[in-house]
Amino acid sequence: MRALRILLIVAVVLGGLFIAADRLAVFFAEDEAAGRLRTSEGLASTPDVSIKGFPFLTQAASGTLDEVEVSIKDYDANAGTGSGNGAKPVRIEKLTARMTDVDFSGDFSSATAQRATGTALVSYSELLKAAQVKPVQLARGVTAKVIGLSDGGDGKIAVSVEATVMGRKLPQPITVTSSATVRNGEVTVDADSLPNLGVPLAEDKVREITDFRQRISDLPAGIELDKVEAAPDGVNISVKGSNVRLVG
Repeated sequence: MRALRILLIVAVVLGGLFIAADRLAVFFAEDEAAGRLRTSEGLASTPDVSIKGFPFLTQAASGTLDEVEVSIKDYDANAGTGSGNGAKPVRIEKLTARMTDVDFSGDFSSATAQRATGTALVSYSELLKAAQVKPVQLARGVTAKVIGLSDGGDGKIAVSVEATVMGRKLPQPITVTSSATVRNGEVTVDADSLPNLGVPLAEDKVREITDFRQRISDLPAGIELDKVEAAPDGVNISVKGSNVRLVG
């Protein structure tokens, strides 16, 4: 009986030491991976890297990690020419990516995930850079511009348009409910219906104001835009990728 108790105590101690060693190893690996990712992507700050699954040492020995989560704050993505203010970097407030089946080298100099999914949050003030915020003449005596974006509910974006008709500014902005989609690497915002400015206007002219697009490219590790949906504090963009190279 005494021998059994000793064996149990030894097993508990060894198990505790293994867990401690495993957690220490995963902390080192996360820190090393975060530093290399910051360097390879030229990030302004060190991202958060979390290696999931237990035990880590068993995964490390196999050279493949089950799941790695990466979170990057305030990432400036490249942007093409929008319909309003030209090419400007797009600030992504938070980009979170979940990588699965990550193959890596022993010194973490390279790492590739078979699949990646995640989300990117872009604020309305940032997306507004792509809209037409300077007055545009729609017809003789009629000008309009976009003055704000907000959550329109049901995944839609509310686009506020300020208009001047025959020298008089309309007393209230006109709100247009718009749908956001992803097309060819661009977030596109298209009005579901056109605003009534009180005078007959060609649809294509009005859509020069209400509709706009914003390219968001060169995301970390080569992930790409998938879907977009309006949210209270901005647009949530789903991202995805395959054979995603995190490092190296």
